[in-house]
Amino acid sequence: MELSVVVPTLNGRDRLAACLDALATHAPDAEVIVANGPSADGTTGMVRDRDDVDVLVEVSDRTVNVARNAGIEVATGDAVALVDYDNRIGEGWLDTVRSGLADADAVTGPVTPIEPSRPAEDGAAASAESDADVGDEGDTDEGDGRAEGDVNESDAAPERRTIAGRDVTYFAGGNVAFRRETLRDLDGFDEYLRTGGARDAAHRLARMDREVAWRDGLAVTKELPNPAAADGGRSAREWGWKYRALAYRLLKNYGVRPTVAARVISHAATDAVGAAADVVRGESTPSRWVATGRDVLVGLAGGSSDGLVARGRDRSPARNPNGLSKRADRAVAKYDRREREE
Repeated sequence: MELSVVVPTLNGRDRLAACLDALATHAPDAEVIVANGPSADGTTGMVRDRDDVDVLVEVSDRTVNVARNAGIEVATGDAVALVDYDNRIGEGWLDTVRSGLADADAVTGPVTPIEPSRPAEDGAAASAESDADVGDEGDTDEGDGRAEGDVNESDAAPERRTIAGRDVTYFAGGNVAFRRETLRDLDGFDEYLRTGGARDAAHRLARMDREVAWRDGLAVTKELPNPAAADGGRSAREWGWKYRALAYRLLKNYGVRPTVAARVISHAATDAVGAAADVVRGESTPSRWVATGRDVLVGLAGGSSDGLVARGRDRSPARNPNGLSKRADRAVAKYDRREREE
């Protein structure tokens, strides 16, 4: 099996370096592709100075699903893994990719958070994308309301849901490997979504009756961002986009159904009660609670409309009108070490 590893990154130079070190140690023969952009912290220079990165793709979009697709587009392996820039693979990860993909169409595993290894750099400020989250996406919203964190990163088992009669197995967007033909049939990730792209792909895999396997050996550690650090590019929770993404992917994949409406209302009600409790505790204000509610309603309306339009635009099993094959202008620059070695 020839493995390509795609690492999307945004302003995460130091944690990216640790990720690449782990890949060089535990998967030295893998083709490594970094999809960067648009970083402003010296990531480009750091990556170009390394001899263990095969391709650096620079993208102008700050959306993790664009970065994922840009990396997948240049990958040549018959298996493609996605690893977040702040994740570090361990011993046994590569063997588990091989054995997992021998049995299933995709394989994922546990993500264990660890404390930051470095203090914040001088002058760094808190940043306000994990694609979510870049990084599939950091949010940990429950059920299909979750954002790009995709699985609860303290879970030791996969999250599964039955929606409209389909058994959906969610996967960690920053720790997953696919057979190449599986990604081809998915047409990559839906670039409409700023967050929740991995969860959307899980729905589409279920529609195509593709198996997502969970293997404990496919374990990574995730270095949490320093609270005072600007590196990482992760934003605070955007309520509007959380609910826009939720409504979009459910309406796109399942259409108008009572179960879909009930799921959305349940998430909104839970979050509304939680936000109200913040007001009672003095951690928020009534005006902020009202503004958040407005953002949620606007997000739901926009996502529902766009999801139904997307459902009509692509009636194929892929359900991906904004996928890998739909554009050719993601990369603004590409540095390909493979071409120099030929």
